[in-house]
Amino acid sequence: MPITVGGSRVLAVQNLEVVYDDVVLALRGVSLEVPDGKIIALLGANGGGKSTLLRSLSGLLDIHDGEIRKGSVTLDGESVGELKPSTLARKGIKHVLEGRRVFKELTAEENLRVGGYADRRNLKTNLERVYGLFPILRDRRDGQAGLLSGGEQQMLAIGRALMSDPRYLLLDEPSLGLAPKVVEQIRDIIVEINSQGTGILLVEQNASMALSIAHHGYVLENGRVVMDRSADQLRDDADVREFYLGLGAEGEAARSFKSVKHYRRRKRWAS
Repeated sequence: MPITVGGSRVLAVQNLEVVYDDVVLALRGVSLEVPDGKIIALLGANGGGKSTLLRSLSGLLDIHDGEIRKGSVTLDGESVGELKPSTLARKGIKHVLEGRRVFKELTAEENLRVGGYADRRNLKTNLERVYGLFPILRDRRDGQAGLLSGGEQQMLAIGRALMSDPRYLLLDEPSLGLAPKVVEQIRDIIVEINSQGTGILLVEQNASMALSIAHHGYVLENGRVVMDRSADQLRDDADVREFYLGLGAEGEAARSFKSVKHYRRRKRWAS
């Protein structure tokens, strides 16, 4: 259920319906809130609509031939669903896409400076903030971005988004393809960014990591929100533990991927 209080500053979607190519219905009446200063986890299987939701919030649907057919996207109660990505970025909504989309031919610092274009007056301050969060980027500042490791490229992508000091950071699979030690680093950095006042919507296949740092969570399946609870409640839910955390009813790890993939029992929300 919603976690905002009347008058709170919040990024939200209400009863959102999104269609691709005038045919594919990707979101089916989704409602979700990201209050200022909170980490919200968005869980779900591939193809469930998670990236579509992030695109709806950052204005990137048009690029993918997507369209909001019903519902609304609001920032502090103001409708922003029709605004361009550049306008939404100036309003404080920054989207870190899946796949570490860095400018590979540019240096690490040139990538960061591109991210700071909308807030050039505070470029130096924001650059120092990013280097404080990611010391390795200071060491690699003159290196070509395409030659950085996967983890370093992910840090660079996040750092670039932070260069305009956003209110809300939309993270799409930040741990994807990274080694466990690097995933821990990314987790700690997300917590630190949030502690500095940035609200975060975290789309993450690593549900255990996401729920360990989130305040609240949603489960999105087939374009619908099927669960909307505090992160603690989701971690304790038997279905979430089995189907997203890979744990059985007694807390043991699933014996095999096959046993999870083919579902030992039906999800109660799908019954």
